[in-house]
Amino acid sequence: MPQLTVRDLQVRYGRIMGTQSVSLEVSEGEIVALVGSNGAGKSSTLKAILGMATRAAGEITFNGIDLGRMKPSDVVGLGIAFSPEGRRVFPQLSVEENLRMGAYTRPADELRERAEQIYGYFPRLRERSRQQASSLSGGEQQMLAIGRALMSRPKLFLLDEPSLGLAPIIVERIGEILREIREREGLSVILAEQNAYWAMNLASRATILELGRSVKSGPTAELLRDPAVRNAYLGA
Repeated sequence: MPQLTVRDLQVRYGRIMGTQSVSLEVSEGEIVALVGSNGAGKSSTLKAILGMATRAAGEITFNGIDLGRMKPSDVVGLGIAFSPEGRRVFPQLSVEENLRMGAYTRPADELRERAEQIYGYFPRLRERSRQQASSLSGGEQQMLAIGRALMSRPKLFLLDEPSLGLAPIIVERIGEILREIREREGLSVILAEQNAYWAMNLASRATILELGRSVKSGPTAELLRDPAVRNAYLGA
């Protein structure tokens, strides 16, 4: 049974449709790419999973639990973490304080150990642990945003546009870290990205969205060979 199932999801913001019909599945320990242009419905899908956007129709289940109308805090308690687009760190807090903010669902005695694990994944953050988050570079802020979300030891990680505005070398490093965390911790990831080539090379499967609908899904190795996908999303 898939860890997460999204079926025929429809999200509305008043009269505006965020998604019209999105379906996807994620197995435990799998990275799934959610690919599409700006406005395709990627962020709305992630927010609906977390309970931050109202589901107008469709089904979302996590480990057999219907997420339904659950509050975001309750969804987080089930083991789902979210890193939104735009590197939304707490700018006036230090790196260490930001990390602690991500662990509010965990017992206090776990904080130091988990912070050490995050610093192991992101050594730059250890070097800057006492600096204000606002003083970090864009790449470092993205690492901090990811690290903060991972402080809760999630089972499923929703990651929205992590490559946006970053240098290619930083993007590749983030990809390496995601693979490492998945292998060490069995973490499942939904990677919502406009950078289709990077995301699909990182993931084992992908779902492609157009105008709020899932139009293609499958193993990334197959989709990367699909002429229609290559022409529309990979510039080939």
